[in-house]
Amino acid sequence: MKNFRRIIIITMIISILLVGCGGDKVDTTKNNNGKINVVATTTIIGDAVKAIGGEKINLDVLMGPGIDPHLYKASAGDVNKMQNADIIFYNGLHLEGKMGDIFEQLEKLNKNSYAVADVIPKSRLVESEDFAGSYDPHIWFDVELWIDVVEGIKERFIEIDPENSDYYNRNGEDYLKESKELHEYVKSRAEELPEEKRVLITAHDAFNYFGRAYGFEVKGLQGLSTATEAGTSDVKDLADFIASRKIPAIFIESSVPPKNMEALKNAVKSRGFNVEIGGELFSDSLGDPGTEEGTYVGTVKHNIDTIVDALLR
Repeated sequence: MKNFRRIIIITMIISILLVGCGGDKVDTTKNNNGKINVVATTTIIGDAVKAIGGEKINLDVLMGPGIDPHLYKASAGDVNKMQNADIIFYNGLHLEGKMGDIFEQLEKLNKNSYAVADVIPKSRLVESEDFAGSYDPHIWFDVELWIDVVEGIKERFIEIDPENSDYYNRNGEDYLKESKELHEYVKSRAEELPEEKRVLITAHDAFNYFGRAYGFEVKGLQGLSTATEAGTSDVKDLADFIASRKIPAIFIESSVPPKNMEALKNAVKSRGFNVEIGGELFSDSLGDPGTEEGTYVGTVKHNIDTIVDALLR
């Protein structure tokens, strides 16, 4: 009943906004301080948007550090921020699974909204085994794919604010250079592991792009979305796999409660093999602002360092 009321309230808010705008195209206008109002759904998207938009934008990121975007429910305040934004950046592959209706309604408002995954050809996306016709949204773990996303964000800023195109180009090139160096760093660290040791076990299936790009076999206890619960058979099958392969470490995630991975560890122990929790990975969110892991580059470096160091033990 509570969820139903929330949906009704948000639908009413969007409907009022829709009527107020009369369905006309919303022009991009700068606010009183001369900056563009921008909304990004996740910290990962927000990092790229902030790096490129810089001092030319006011940025609101809807989901803070540690928030699971698969389960996140937009508030009325979030809807208001999106309505007042000059442009909205979101994933576009159902990462923000409970916000789909809101994005559809905002489309009817002709809002400047941009799905960052749209630049990636379907041939380069990983198809979902859980949901027919859908794709894995965790594209940022293949740094080369994310470079394409960053290019798309840069071009979108230039399109809506052409007078500052040189500024966005400079910022974009700086961020892209850093991302290309990051890709080489991840490749180099991954190559420290023999191929047979490149097996990554995580709380949910967020690392398929990482595995494909850097040569890891990847298994998640839960599916692509944390909205799908792991069952007893999932724990049993994965515990059998870990014990038979003698995998030394499994990994918890910052935006997923660790209880299922602790249960998995105990299940492996009951099979006569000890597996360690190798550390915490950042999957659907960056770390806290002001920390190394509070940036995309810092998060990806943290993840690959944590994975390689644990699996080399």
